[in-house]
Amino acid sequence: MLIGIVDYGMGNLGSMLNMFKRIGKEAATVSSPDDILAVQKLVLPGVGSFDAAMERINAIQGLRDALTEQALTRKIPVLGVCLGMQLLTRSSEEGSLPGLAWVPATTVRFPRQAGLKVPHMGWNNAVPQMPNQLTDIADVDLRFYFVHSYYVRTDCPSHSLMRTHYGVSFDSAICRDNIYGVQFHPEKSHRFGMQRF
Repeated sequence: MLIGIVDYGMGNLGSMLNMFKRIGKEAATVSSPDDILAVQKLVLPGVGSFDAAMERINAIQGLRDALTEQALTRKIPVLGVCLGMQLLTRSSEEGSLPGLAWVPATTVRFPRQAGLKVPHMGWNNAVPQMPNQLTDIADVDLRFYFVHSYYVRTDCPSHSLMRTHYGVSFDSAICRDNIYGVQFHPEKSHRFGMQRF
């Protein structure tokens, strides 16, 4: 089953490809609508700012329509990673453009607090909120690598898969039907990240 890693010019594609290779999964980068429509699973990575990412997705002819068809019509599994997770929401305090709005949620900035460094960078725990294929493993102490200044806040608790605390408690993994998002970087999280796939 081919996994397509969406290349819209703002992602850590090499690290993602290397992770899938290490765990024996077939994956390739996809950038055209035809290639996106040909895969059975999608990963939406992202590094950078919310508006810049949405501008690129909207600028590539047919890209957003192909992503939406796969996610909402064909309902193939889709995983947003870091900024890619934030793009699944309606909007972000980082910018003014609307997001994909596939999950009822918003992206907000970490509050200013004494002693709280932003971005949130490094290893942190993620506490499962419900049974799911992303959370059902033997490890009790789930730790992942994070780098982000904004976090996702879901409208519905039923869409929160994992929560993490960093000054505030936030949704570090989300799920709505076939659409998943993780704020952490699984490709940088060693065995904890690789077990997610």
